[in-house]
Amino acid sequence: MDFLSSLSVQAWGSFAQMSEKKCEDGAQKRKKQEEYEKDSSPSRKNPKITNYFRPVTREVRTTENFTAEEEAERESRPSTSTRTPTYTAVTQRETGNRTVSAQSGGIVNTPQLTDVDVKGNLTVSVNNTYVHSAPRTDETDVNSKTKERTIQKCQADLKSYLLNQTKNLFQGTRENGSSTPLKDTYTELYITKGSSGEVNNEHEVTELECKRSTREEKKIHLNNIFEPLPKEKIRPQRVLTNGIAGIGKTVAVQKFTHDWAEGTANQNIQFVFPFTFRDLNSMKDECFSLMDLIGNYFKEVKDLETSDYDNCSFLFIFDGLDESQFPLDKSQMCRCVTKTTTVDTLLTNLIKGTLLHKALVWITSRPAAASKIPPEFINRVTEVRGFNDEQKEEYFQKAIGYEIVAQRIFSHLRLKLLRSLYIMCHIPLFCWISATVLQSLLTDTPENELPKTLTEMYTHFLIIETKRKQQKDYEKGETDKDLIMKLGKLAFEQLKKRNMIFDENDLKGCEIDLKQAAVHSGVCTQIIRKEYGLHRQECYSFIHLSVQEFLAALYVLETFIDSRKNLLHIQTRVKVASEKGEIPIIPLHKSAVEVALVSKYGQWDLFLRFLFGLSQDKNQKLLQKIFGFEERRLQSNQEIIKYIHSEIKKLPNSYQSINLFHCLNELGDQTLVEQVQTYQSSGDVSKISPAHWSALAFVLLVSGENLDVFDLKKYHKSNEVLERLVPVLKAAKKAV
Repeated sequence: MDFLSSLSVQAWGSFAQMSEKKCEDGAQKRKKQEEYEKDSSPSRKNPKITNYFRPVTREVRTTENFTAEEEAERESRPSTSTRTPTYTAVTQRETGNRTVSAQSGGIVNTPQLTDVDVKGNLTVSVNNTYVHSAPRTDETDVNSKTKERTIQKCQADLKSYLLNQTKNLFQGTRENGSSTPLKDTYTELYITKGSSGEVNNEHEVTELECKRSTREEKKIHLNNIFEPLPKEKIRPQRVLTNGIAGIGKTVAVQKFTHDWAEGTANQNIQFVFPFTFRDLNSMKDECFSLMDLIGNYFKEVKDLETSDYDNCSFLFIFDGLDESQFPLDKSQMCRCVTKTTTVDTLLTNLIKGTLLHKALVWITSRPAAASKIPPEFINRVTEVRGFNDEQKEEYFQKAIGYEIVAQRIFSHLRLKLLRSLYIMCHIPLFCWISATVLQSLLTDTPENELPKTLTEMYTHFLIIETKRKQQKDYEKGETDKDLIMKLGKLAFEQLKKRNMIFDENDLKGCEIDLKQAAVHSGVCTQIIRKEYGLHRQECYSFIHLSVQEFLAALYVLETFIDSRKNLLHIQTRVKVASEKGEIPIIPLHKSAVEVALVSKYGQWDLFLRFLFGLSQDKNQKLLQKIFGFEERRLQSNQEIIKYIHSEIKKLPNSYQSINLFHCLNELGDQTLVEQVQTYQSSGDVSKISPAHWSALAFVLLVSGENLDVFDLKKYHKSNEVLERLVPVLKAAKKAV
């Protein structure tokens, strides 16, 4: 049985008030049904259905408009346990002339069945008629223009603030370190599209040395990280950028923000909010709404309204995921910018896209911490690879300013024997260290005495920074040696905990007074970095992880020499010197090798290189001359060199053997490398031992040769050979 009953009128408000009409109870309905059945009218017994199925318009009124009789009738009806209305077919006599009126822009559909008893299926078809709201008035136009002006003012104020914050690039601390205009020194970084594969637990420097760029890598310009690549139709919304410590991630964030604030890039984004996890950590136990959190950091946008967060385009930058102390609990939900919750919940929902789902999010991290964010929440992974060869040269030209000097420095670093240093120049901060050292030494140091190893470079850097006196004629107090040993203790204690960030209590635990130390020596203004969070809370770090590892190695070595105490194995003490009056350094070296080889995360690899390098006569004499370390003779290197050779033969882990070759390089031993080069040049690889296969991998990686295609057919294809050559196979684009 079909019928069409349609009535569309405005106002859900009136429709909602229909719920105030109480439903009749079961007894009343049964009574009416009995009366209906007693009715002998022919039309009742044999109704013509089409005459009685019609729309009935009912007027719904509020209780204020009821007559006295209607109010009394309403009050006399029994109450029900629910306020949800129940709709039933009613007779024509009951409906009268009541109508349903519409108000407030809503829609009400009220089909009514009148004077009919329906038994069986009933199909109801409804046509909806929508009544549009009235056109905008002059008042709404004015409000819209006012809101637009507010947004524009907030944007302009934020740009002005961020432009001032990002205009200078600091080396050392903001208070005492050197600064130069960002535009004058910034060199474009080498950024590629990366992958969110498994975490590599090797030391980051080792990973860098075993990685080569290829021509087919998809390079991405910094300001285009949110733009689709060729063959991509959708722009990424959440980007994760990986890169080792000191490779330039934070400076990349600074440059991106500066270009936006200056108006030269990414102007489709209305607001950019750069945060650091280091700063947010201080608020991990506090609760905010997203609007309040943003307002606390950036007061320039405090006048933005809730609706603006739905309508404007935003970019949230979170720098330093590896420093995050947040659990990033994905079980907590937040969708509203005004809801007060934990900072962790706000961060997690921004990253997931459940809070401000249209906002862009950019996260930077060291590789080991990138897995904190599940890959399904990330649309694009990029990798900062630092400087390529052209960018290295450009950096030295900009940093030094004198083309002739810059060219001499660059030529020195490109020497074949210094290939390891040249590879390290992928790291912008190491370029700065190299420029600082070599520019200072070139004026009065013969070329053949310039630093040739990593340890020599860092030793000279420490000397140069220590000489930066802020007060030339200060009273004799704490010596440079005392201060360096305290910094070394801090570096070692934090390295054991895998910490790069520490607070004032950590400084006090090592008896370091930075204010007093800064007066006496430049070492603290350039080597220790002090930063402030939102509430001026101080936190500290060494300017680079490698500087921390160098100072830790120096502290462990000098403690062993002075007190015969092996800090790597506290129970071990060496009480008797050798017959030649030499200090038997071999126990410390063996302990260090053992610690490095069992480390799961490779955090002792660079420490090990520095420890061997600092044990050499050349660096020992520098320490004695400049810092006043006692003159002493250390045991010959021959025993530890034999020990390292034996360890290389036993090592199944090819990356660990590569690091041990770097240690041999610090010790001045090239025997394995020279032997394998002889075998390689003669084409006779049948005599190559396991140790030589590892040496071959080392030679190929540091040779600078083109490894786009690695000809594996030249060599044996046993599993052992392949295992030893894994770093080379990974560095090559193709193996045949």
